[in-house]
Amino acid sequence: MKLHVLFITLFFCAAITTAYSQTPTNKLNAWLDNEAGDMGGRAILMVYKDGKVIYNHSVNKMNMRQKLMNRMIAKRQGKTADPDDYTPASREAIASCSKWLSAALVMTFVDEGKLKLTDTVGKFLPALTAGGKGNITIGQCLSHQTGIKPLPLKDDLEEMRNTSNMDEAMQNIAKLPMEGQPGKVFHYSNVGLQIAGAVIEKIGGKTFQALFAERIAKPLDMQNTDWGTAKVALPAGGAISTPQDYLNFLVMILNKGTYNGKRILSEASIAQMQVNRITADVKVAYSPAEAGSLGYGYGEWVSKTDDNKGWPISSPGLFGSFPWVDYKNGYAAILMTFYINNQGRGERYKALKGLVDELVK
Repeated sequence: MKLHVLFITLFFCAAITTAYSQTPTNKLNAWLDNEAGDMGGRAILMVYKDGKVIYNHSVNKMNMRQKLMNRMIAKRQGKTADPDDYTPASREAIASCSKWLSAALVMTFVDEGKLKLTDTVGKFLPALTAGGKGNITIGQCLSHQTGIKPLPLKDDLEEMRNTSNMDEAMQNIAKLPMEGQPGKVFHYSNVGLQIAGAVIEKIGGKTFQALFAERIAKPLDMQNTDWGTAKVALPAGGAISTPQDYLNFLVMILNKGTYNGKRILSEASIAQMQVNRITADVKVAYSPAEAGSLGYGYGEWVSKTDDNKGWPISSPGLFGSFPWVDYKNGYAAILMTFYINNQGRGERYKALKGLVDELVK
C-alpha cells in the first residue's frame, strides 16, 4: 500500500514538474538559453502588454573571444563595457533598428506642417538638384525608393567615417548613379534616410542628433539612446540604445503615437508609416533575405496583405536585434543582441514570435 501511494505521489509530482516546465514563460527562457550561443553569446528579451512589462529575461553565455570583442567595440563607441552585465539598461549598437527611430523623427516635422511627404528634396538641398536628384520626395527617402544606387555597405560606412558634416554627405550622395526612377525601385540602404536627415537639419536649424534628442528621446524617456561619437549621424544605422529605451519607443507605436499620455506622433503619421510602399509596380533591387515577402512602409517592415494584423511591424538590425509591434495581439517586444552571422535569422525570429504570442494570450 505504501509503495502504491509513493508511486502515485511521484507520478503526480512528475506531471506537475513537466507541466510547469512547459509554461510559456519557461519555453521562452529555454529558447533564449538555447539560442544565445548563436546570437553573440548573450541576449535579452522584453515584452510589454496592457500597460506593463510582462516578460524580461536575459542570458549571458559569452566566451572569452566574445567578451574581448565586446570590450573593443564598447571602447570604440566611447563607453565602458561589462561583458557580464546585460540588463534593460545595457547600451548596444542597433544598426537598422535605427531606421524606425529616424523615420519617426522626420514624421514629427510632417505633423507640425513644416514638411510634406510629397516635398522634393531639391527644395532644401541644392547639391542634390545639381546632381540630378532634386525631384526625389521625402516619402521616397523614407521608403528606400530614391532610385539612387548606393555604394556597397562597407564602402558607404567608410565614406561616412571620413565625412565632416551633413552637407558633405549630400555632396557624396549627389555623385552616385541612378538605378531607376524614384518611386519605382526599392533598394534597402542608408541613402534615403541620410537625405531625410539632411532635410530636417535644414528645417530645424540643429544637428540630427540634437533634433532626435529633443523630439524623440526626451519625450519618450530614452535617456541612454544617442547616435554615437561620429561627426555626422547615420540615421539609417548609427543609433546606440538600450532594451528599455527602445521598448519605450515601441510602446508609443503600439499606442498609435502616445506615450504616458503625451502625443509624440499623430495617428495619421503612424498610419502613414505602416502603409506598404512596395507595390506591384516597384522593382526590388535589394532587400535583406530575412525580410522574405514583407512590404516596407516608412522606416519599418510591414505586411503586404493584411494591414499588419498578422506578422508584426518591425525593423530588425544587422547585429540581430529584433524590435516589433503586434497590433493583433496587443503587445510590443524587443530582442536585443549583437552578432553578425545572419544565417537562419529569419526562422529564428519567427520561432521567437510564436513563443511570445503564446505568452501574451
